[in-house]
Amino acid sequence: MYELKIVTHFAAAHQLREYEGGCERLHGHNWSIEVFVEGDTLGDDGLLVDFRVVKDATQRVLDVLDHRFLNDLDPFRTENPSSENIARYIFERLAAELDDGRIHVSRVIAWESENACASYSKP
Repeated sequence: MYELKIVTHFAAAHQLREYEGGCERLHGHNWSIEVFVEGDTLGDDGLLVDFRVVKDATQRVLDVLDHRFLNDLDPFRTENPSSENIARYIFERLAAELDDGRIHVSRVIAWESENACASYSKP
């Protein structure tokens, strides 16, 4: 099994509904996002997938989130924009674009600080 990882970033504000504590108030993070793609075979070019393909697809997803108030965006109007839900949102958007039978998105990690993160993967 081959695995490829890219790391990128976005900044956004959010507030967690029904949370007792500081995170219920409006605040922001500079999220670091790790995207993992895996597959069993390499293409004729010796690559699992070009890093640029994964980076470009990820950037298109993050452009929707970057420098926004996440609670105002459709995916998070009724669902809390937690790191867990952000990781799942990015995972599902990327899987819809990148999964092709040979490669698939295996995991997304959303770091909201240098020491706190959440990941999403499918079994």
